[in-house]
Amino acid sequence: MRLVRGSEEPVISMSPYIVLGLCSFTHDSAAALLVDGELVGFVEEERLSDVKHTRAYPEHAISWLVSQAGITPGQVDTVAYNFHPLHYLRVVPAALRSATRERAVMRAASFAKVSFRTVRRLQSLRRRFPRARISPLLHHRTHQLYAFAASGWESAAVLVADSLGEAQTTTIALGRQLQPGRPAVRTLYELTDPASLGYAYGAVTEHLGWRRSDEEGTVMALAALGDPARFRDLFADAIPITPTGFALNPDYFALRVLSSSFPRLTPRFAAETCLRRAPEAPIDEAHQDLAAALQERTEQVMLHLAGQAWIRTGMKRLCLGGGVAANCVSVGKIVESGLFEEVFVPPAPGDAGTAIGAAAAVHLQERTRPLSGIAGACYLGPAFPDQTLDLSRFTVHRVDGDVAEFLAERLADGQIVGLFQGRVEAGPRALGNRSILASPLIPGVVARLNDTVKFREPFRPFAPMVTAERAADYFTLGQEAPFMSMASKVTELAREQIPAVVHANGTARVQTVTKDLNPFVHAVLTAFAGRTGVPVLINTSLNVKGKPICGTPAMALDCLANSGLDALLMEGRWITR
Repeated sequence: MRLVRGSEEPVISMSPYIVLGLCSFTHDSAAALLVDGELVGFVEEERLSDVKHTRAYPEHAISWLVSQAGITPGQVDTVAYNFHPLHYLRVVPAALRSATRERAVMRAASFAKVSFRTVRRLQSLRRRFPRARISPLLHHRTHQLYAFAASGWESAAVLVADSLGEAQTTTIALGRQLQPGRPAVRTLYELTDPASLGYAYGAVTEHLGWRRSDEEGTVMALAALGDPARFRDLFADAIPITPTGFALNPDYFALRVLSSSFPRLTPRFAAETCLRRAPEAPIDEAHQDLAAALQERTEQVMLHLAGQAWIRTGMKRLCLGGGVAANCVSVGKIVESGLFEEVFVPPAPGDAGTAIGAAAAVHLQERTRPLSGIAGACYLGPAFPDQTLDLSRFTVHRVDGDVAEFLAERLADGQIVGLFQGRVEAGPRALGNRSILASPLIPGVVARLNDTVKFREPFRPFAPMVTAERAADYFTLGQEAPFMSMASKVTELAREQIPAVVHANGTARVQTVTKDLNPFVHAVLTAFAGRTGVPVLINTSLNVKGKPICGTPAMALDCLANSGLDALLMEGRWITR
């Protein structure tokens, strides 16, 4: 109990209910904090630690959150964790009936081991928060609840597809608002391991020479250069579509063992496709065709699952979550299909976002106050408006006057500029607060960005951002895409004016920007249109390949110092080398 001041008579009120949501110890560590149902903030640990996809306990993220809320860790009432140890054991009986005895034993043992390991992780959280209750949650429930709550919709189908929760890999749920700010999700259908689209995509990503659980987007980009016909029949056999879902053929995809020492693909897969590519080896036609066939089958399966979600729920809207929801081309295909009037992907659809879902789930279980601050929110991390920095190695000017006009002029002149402003974005896409911006009208801009700024593969495309008012002039998506989560076909005007942002498959991963969501970026786009007639800019994340998006000023300055950026605009300061 505490006294509330500000009136003649003191009023007794209950202490706030504080929930810390965690994604930790696996990959993409993150933390979220709810105080009486209000989201104080959310941030991935990598944005503060500078270690991409870190699995470490998110101490930097938690330190910022409790400071932001004006509390101490000892005031946290409940720590919500995004996995439940007991549910891993569901796989064990089926695993023991696997095709080969050696694989069966190792598969069952690995799931049991991870179950016990999760118990130990919960115990370590209990030592860190001795006063708090530690609440483990079913992984897919945290995905479902975050995806639906972030949409702000009254009702929707919710489809989650990832590599693995505990046993679940794919779920279809019905989401409804029981009362304003009190979302509820009910699972109607599930697929369990080994039927896993994320497992299959990650396995082929690794076979093609890129890092699993990191560079699937590179394979998606490569797919546009290949011919899926070459391996189409193989993937139809390897990932058969069933009346209610899909399966993985163990002749091609080895049954999962939760250990990196066990291969995910069989010798037959390599024999019928290509040998495994070394990371630095040349990319040949077979690699492109394999990526194309994988991507095509992924799109077919996701479209089939979306159809199942429509059949099972009867809803007009669809929310997507899980790592496979980051496959923006598949999401675009679902939008184009017309199955749903609108499709939504939250800004952090992967595991990091489950920190929000976990915290929300616990709050809704324990309190009647509505949730707030989740729906439509993406700028949820720390801001650094007044930090004192060592800028001695740079040239710094304070921008006077209209900063948006100043930036638009430099971009129109062909400069490539890092933008660091406001709070850090949630999720893997830079949405204008930690971005690299460039004009799509400058010849050779894509090659320059890939070669000298991002240091990545030359076939990788760059995404456009556009004012929401003018989006239909250039993109055919037919709905807003505020979190750069869906690929859209383009209009003839886009092909004529901004071919730099059109990928080889004729699509672009578009971000629509409104005044409400990001007034500064909207002003920059408007000013750029005033100078060029085109309200579109290239937007890519403020980082170089292998590094996380720059969450802190120090990370952003290192990016400027070690890349081909022309300048960094940081909170009104124009910084050059």
